[in-house]
Amino acid sequence: MSEGDLTIHVCTACRRARADLPDGYDQPGLALAERLAAQLAAKGSTIPVLPVECLAVCKRPCTIALSADGKWTYLIGDLDTDTHLDEIVGAAEAYAASANGIVPWKERPQSFRKGVVARVPPLPARQQG
Repeated sequence: MSEGDLTIHVCTACRRARADLPDGYDQPGLALAERLAAQLAAKGSTIPVLPVECLAVCKRPCTIALSADGKWTYLIGDLDTDTHLDEIVGAAEAYAASANGIVPWKERPQSFRKGVVARVPPLPARQQG
């Protein structure tokens, strides 16, 4: 697998309603970012996990973005640390191995098939002159 310059961005501002907590919500992105980074490191992966303040997908916590230079960026929402961690790692590895960031739909984990919020095209290469 070529990890290239893939970065996994994790929204840490997302709030999920939780009646069992004093504030009435939790912020699942905080735990997701920590556990995802730890799981990747345990596998010897160099894919960075970058916590970000907001990905503007507030109604679909927790949200991540997979991005790399020259590849399509994917925003995936409705992820859960306890049930989707392995799927996120697998999807990131497939994304990293792809030529353009597009992983065939049938090869994506179920959470990624259902959770796609957006697919953003790569910026065009800039001519230096």
